[in-house]
Amino acid sequence: MRTLVAASLLALTAGVLAPTAAAAPPEVADAPGVRPRAQQAAAVPSLRITREARGLAHPWDVQPIGNGAFLVTERNTRRLLRIKDGHVRQIRFPRHSVWVSGETGLMSLEIDPSFRRNGRFYTCQGGAAEGGGHEVRVVAWRLNDGQTRARRANVLLRGIQAASTGRHGGCRLLIGRNGSLLVGTGDAAVSSNPRNLESLNGKVLRLNRLTGAPWPTNPYADASNLKQRYVLNYGHRNVQGLATRRDGTLWSVEHGSTVDDEVNRVLSGADYGWEPGPGYNETGVPMTNHALDGDQQDAAWSSGSPTLATSGATWVRGSSGWGSLSGTLAVACLKGSRVLFMSFDRDGVLKRVRTPAALRQYGRLRSVSSAPNGDLMITTGNGSGDAVLRVHPRG
Repeated sequence: MRTLVAASLLALTAGVLAPTAAAAPPEVADAPGVRPRAQQAAAVPSLRITREARGLAHPWDVQPIGNGAFLVTERNTRRLLRIKDGHVRQIRFPRHSVWVSGETGLMSLEIDPSFRRNGRFYTCQGGAAEGGGHEVRVVAWRLNDGQTRARRANVLLRGIQAASTGRHGGCRLLIGRNGSLLVGTGDAAVSSNPRNLESLNGKVLRLNRLTGAPWPTNPYADASNLKQRYVLNYGHRNVQGLATRRDGTLWSVEHGSTVDDEVNRVLSGADYGWEPGPGYNETGVPMTNHALDGDQQDAAWSSGSPTLATSGATWVRGSSGWGSLSGTLAVACLKGSRVLFMSFDRDGVLKRVRTPAALRQYGRLRSVSSAPNGDLMITTGNGSGDAVLRVHPRG
């Protein structure tokens, strides 16, 4: 059985500081065999937190596009925004093509590595399905030179099932080091989807970001069913985050059911063990169910109970100022209203989790990405009066 060490996060007490900085030691949940809490806290920097944009509504993702500017998606309003130096400008694009319901709308963003030359970026969004109903799809766009209008280049992937309520429609994009486009999907609240290899739901998918074709080294690249060719791994409930570690390993983050939000290593062909059938019975069904046929991959971290609604994630890069948080996986939490900084060793074994108190006073936190200078950019998800936060270490 393929196994990584899993650990549960202990329930932590909240701390409230001034809105722009954290000077007090952060809260820490220790994994066994690590340094005492006081020694860890001394190595954690204080944080300067500023609002790069205010007055937003459900901003889902934020990504840098160069020259100090960022793109932002708003899920429910279907707005695509450009922010720079505190100024927010709406980018014109065919918003009417985005279908919004519940957890589904205008969601994840990814920026092409050649963006400065081609203006190309990608979104994951709800839309009208061919033949009726709705779906989640991946779309490629081109931003004009003035960064005022985006036109659709092509639809890269259709047919990710969407529940009429939009439930479990989460969709996260990431361009891998090999240039492929990875897509993390939700199960659309259909119990058979996650482990059905002919469904695009409850999966991590991998495709060519230019043509939309399945990536040629996917584990089922020769399958007769076209959807199966896109599958990198399966058995997920609702993938919310994807991130590449400095060593090239891929990691995913997903929402748990009544227990066990998860952080997972992204392994080719692996089964992560979510199947809440018959019906859609989430009570008493483990996120990683080893009673199913075959081998199931254990999580690298799981929350236990209560869940925190873990969401977007990025690896903290750059040693300048970040101290012992450098090289950790920063995971935003919606229900938990915090950021988890997770330390893993070279083998992917969890060592400790830190939760700075300065990041526990902004409500629900949806996405976290890296600015070019190593700062973290975080979107809040409270529904109104939301913001894009910049987190700078004052180490």
